[in-house]
Amino acid sequence: MYNYEDIKEVHLEVTQRCQAACPMCDRNENGGVDNRHINNAELSLADCKRIFKPEFIAQLNTMYMCGNLGDPIVARDTLEIFRYFRKHNSKMWLSMNTNAGAKNEKWWGQLAEVFGRMGSVIFSVDGLRDTNHLYRQGVVWDNVERNARAFIAAGGRARWDFIIFQHNEHQVERAEQIAQELGFEKFVKKKSGRFIIATGEKTKTAHQATNRKGEQTQLIAQPQKEKNKNLALQKTAELEKTYGSMREYYDTCGIKCKVAAQGNIFITAEGLLMPCCWTAGRMYKWWHNDYRVEQIWDFIDRAGGKEGIDVINNDLRDVIQGTLLKDIQNSWDINGISNGKLGVCAMKCGSEFDPFGQQFA
Repeated sequence: MYNYEDIKEVHLEVTQRCQAACPMCDRNENGGVDNRHINNAELSLADCKRIFKPEFIAQLNTMYMCGNLGDPIVARDTLEIFRYFRKHNSKMWLSMNTNAGAKNEKWWGQLAEVFGRMGSVIFSVDGLRDTNHLYRQGVVWDNVERNARAFIAAGGRARWDFIIFQHNEHQVERAEQIAQELGFEKFVKKKSGRFIIATGEKTKTAHQATNRKGEQTQLIAQPQKEKNKNLALQKTAELEKTYGSMREYYDTCGIKCKVAAQGNIFITAEGLLMPCCWTAGRMYKWWHNDYRVEQIWDFIDRAGGKEGIDVINNDLRDVIQGTLLKDIQNSWDINGISNGKLGVCAMKCGSEFDPFGQQFA
């Protein structure tokens, strides 16, 4: 897929831990009990120093923390890891996506100093005081506002990403106004692509949230206004007409890999190399009794299992030059997922269907 020297971006999932319980996140069951297949793994500063040598950091353009399962603000060493990257590359872009509901004002001010003008925080805030917690379950509004103010006051560059649902779409304009008042540089109206079920073959209009007691909480529904909906959701009918079904589209579509073009790699909180968060995101689906039924494990096993893609105990260069990335890329030319084409690549980077990109349209 690419060589060690070609890597320009690192997407780092520093932790599987999170203080929130968002109902469409795989770290919990619809916002309820934790995913039984994960163990709250977390990378330490020492781990990152073993994985990322100074000369490798010097070649990077970007390092950002986001991931699939956790939030960087609950990890112990997030600030120190950013400092380590900044120490060895003063010009690279640093960023993180966060619900912003943890850490204190001092921490946020220090983060702004480390980032300087070459970095930003994407605040994932989906509503206002009376609605943000309906999706971002467990996130306290006062903490979010306090931390945003502290980061911006210390010179931090901030972006507000607002996922539009039916329960908050009446607040979009007011939220954008508040973002301007607080000093956010940008306000992004996100049109969720998560109303497509995990197989990528059907869409849904709503998702029922629960709490840790198993009680139903908010019904997370698509927005009512057409302008706030993800256009890719509407394209499924067109593709089904053309190809017969979404599965047949995935079987035959071309792949335009989003991360290969950027020279991007993904490192999980377990210290495993994957090409992207989407491939890694298939590893531990909570609804499977045996998570290894997911196709991605065929590729991991051929690369030597988790031990073969472990970049804490193996050299990062050796793992990149190993079989995993090449094996995934070679699968794109196979006709049919059942014959070995990696399905998640077709779902996320197929040439005619892009719910991720349409979030920002």
